[in-house]
Amino acid sequence: MATPKTFSIRTFGCQMNEHDSERLAGLLVADGLVPATSERDADVVVLNTCTIRENADLKLYSALGHLKALKQERPDMQIAVGGCMAQKDRGAIQERANWVDVVFGTHNVNAAPALLRRARSDGSLVEVLDEPDPVSNREMAPALYAVRETPFAAWITIQTGCDNSCAYCIVPSVRGREISRPMDDLIEEATMLANAGVVELTVLGQNVNSYGRDITKRGPLFAALLRALGEVEGIERIRFTSPHPKDLRPETIAAMAETANVCPQLHLPMQHGSNRVLRAMRRGYTIERYLERLAQARAALPDLAVTTDLIVGFPGETEAEFEELLEAVSVAQFDSAFTFIFSPREGTRAALLTNEFIADDVIKERFERLKHVLDRSALKKHAAREGLLEEVLVEGPSRRNAAMLSGRTRQGKLIHFPLVEGVRAGSLVHARVNHGAPYHLIGEIESVVRAPRHKIRIPLLVS
Repeated sequence: MATPKTFSIRTFGCQMNEHDSERLAGLLVADGLVPATSERDADVVVLNTCTIRENADLKLYSALGHLKALKQERPDMQIAVGGCMAQKDRGAIQERANWVDVVFGTHNVNAAPALLRRARSDGSLVEVLDEPDPVSNREMAPALYAVRETPFAAWITIQTGCDNSCAYCIVPSVRGREISRPMDDLIEEATMLANAGVVELTVLGQNVNSYGRDITKRGPLFAALLRALGEVEGIERIRFTSPHPKDLRPETIAAMAETANVCPQLHLPMQHGSNRVLRAMRRGYTIERYLERLAQARAALPDLAVTTDLIVGFPGETEAEFEELLEAVSVAQFDSAFTFIFSPREGTRAALLTNEFIADDVIKERFERLKHVLDRSALKKHAAREGLLEEVLVEGPSRRNAAMLSGRTRQGKLIHFPLVEGVRAGSLVHARVNHGAPYHLIGEIESVVRAPRHKIRIPLLVS
């Protein structure tokens, strides 16, 4: 019997890309390949790319430069590039790196195994679809064979694409228009995952609040979807990302509050605190409207944890406007935030505003001031949890201290606690919080609620 070929996948970017990589790994396994122990030993190396940040190009071509040496040592090795950068740059990738065998886009992930087979006989190729092919591609079919790093938690993609037109964002160009999956398919997939031992679902979409707007005239169906997922037996926790503030509706807030297994966690991207900048960003809301909806969510869910995205240095941002951002962040009192320095992406409106770009030293100084305000509110939020008993889903040993376990509370907060015999990844425990730091909690287990529900299996290695 011939030795099966091996593969390795390196993922750049967001949770959507990570989920695509899980699906791709499952497709390669179904095609007869097995995971490699390392990228150096792999017969097939796939780079699943992102294009959100400016340095995404640098990361890709740096990785391809290292792979060129491996390709020279092992000419039969195949290198494939997929994802958003492949969708955007297409043939330019092979022009800059002619040792790449296959380039595929965001709409034909499912075709990757067949493309790799074709490339072995026909030579290098580029196949990037401008939109999904519902017949041959079925890009949003349930990820039945996805190879997941964590057997007790899974992502479920409810839509692809984005119908918004934020001035700084390339996603609509590389992911296309919003396409929602039928609700029955999603419930079927969630049930399948629950039967396999998954207890936590994270719902993914570019703008989950608009889910279903393309398949019904009654308006978005996201609130109904949350309630339906909440009825799936075995699913203990439901999270979602990301909602758009302009589309956060009262019925969604009500569904969160009234569905017991929807976690009290809301990621609500503010992006900026100046109305003039928000208009320039084409965000579709004012800061007053944002804070009003945030207040409505907190009123319905008193223990709600709120995280956000913020951009520093958007073209034309004045010192006074940055002060408005600091003030809005101070009022919002976020639990944590993902902060970004503006990065011009070719093909976006903001990239054309070159005469309004902010000097690097000014952006750096503003970034540090913003971080100070955010750290202050995060520490306040975490310190307020000291002494509380938290329900924690154990994720496994701490990455930094082998004597500690790590897990997530229902609010999504990372908590570390000493090892306890018999407690392992997938266990549900009650832990008392002893200390709150800006980015994590420290506590100790007081009781075990239940043992893991998933079957123990040998993990598939995906780099």
